[in-house]
Amino acid sequence: MSDELARWAAERAPGLLARAEEEALVVLRDALVAAALGERKREATPPSPPPSGPEPEPEREAGELVWAYCVMSEGDSRPAAQPGIDPANEVQAISAGGLVALVSRVPRAEFGEAPLRRNLNDLEWLERVARAHESVLDAALETGTIVPLRLCTLYESEEGVRQMLEREAASLREALDLLRGRQEWSVKLIVDPDRLSSEAHARSEQAQAFEHELEGVGGGGAYMLRRRLERHLREVADSLARELAHEVHGRLEERALDAITRAPQNRELSGHEGEMVLNAAYLVETERVTELRDLVAELEAQHEALGARIELSGPWPPYNFVPSGAATIA
Repeated sequence: MSDELARWAAERAPGLLARAEEEALVVLRDALVAAALGERKREATPPSPPPSGPEPEPEREAGELVWAYCVMSEGDSRPAAQPGIDPANEVQAISAGGLVALVSRVPRAEFGEAPLRRNLNDLEWLERVARAHESVLDAALETGTIVPLRLCTLYESEEGVRQMLEREAASLREALDLLRGRQEWSVKLIVDPDRLSSEAHARSEQAQAFEHELEGVGGGGAYMLRRRLERHLREVADSLARELAHEVHGRLEERALDAITRAPQNRELSGHEGEMVLNAAYLVETERVTELRDLVAELEAQHEALGARIELSGPWPPYNFVPSGAATIA
């Protein structure tokens, strides 16, 4: 990359990233709305012909919808009563086909099609709703095995939930059988860029050769050599980071029944310090969670020279390991 192109990239990259994040939010919003309306359209009656004349102002929608959180086996223990997305309505259970869906009522004025599209553009609103949704999932996860449902899984009525349970019974039971006695744990591997660079310098004979050559060069030649040295150290550091991520993921995967990797999180959005080089989730047998913790501590100590920090968190609602055949599942 030329110096001019590098400067252009450095100046434009933050703006391009911000634009990409805005576009990603729009995609997420539209996907959530489409998913939320998908079930309700199964229950909807044919639309009436549009009225003639000027289009009226949108009216505030009246009534309520049913928000679904997760599915459990009918024989499993259920969490204690708690408020739902709308604090005025507690979480309730709807049973059908040997399965139970945890649900609560929410106002159409906030969760109908038009207001939902508006609200999903409000990050504070979205965060509040997501936290309330996850709170119900966490409580259910403490009492039994769950199949978590995507955010904004909405139904016109309780009967719509029963129909979903009956229609998806086979895939939901398969998911519950797969997840029983297993937990999802998240791992984020973060390194200290300065310590990574220092280790890259210590391990590279070529870097030392560059520095030796710099001793006898001045002016423009020295500038070019320093740029080549900096580029070389970045390449070595990147290689060390990739090798570390590969090793850590491989060792953790040996303890897991299944694993999935995601793109590292944006530092500005997640607030972490350092460079994230691995963002993964692992499905682990409950009885082996202690082994997983011990292995994480061992790996962190083993790679202390790179400033490695391994953040292990869980158990989480097992979104990443629900079989893909269940259409209503996130």
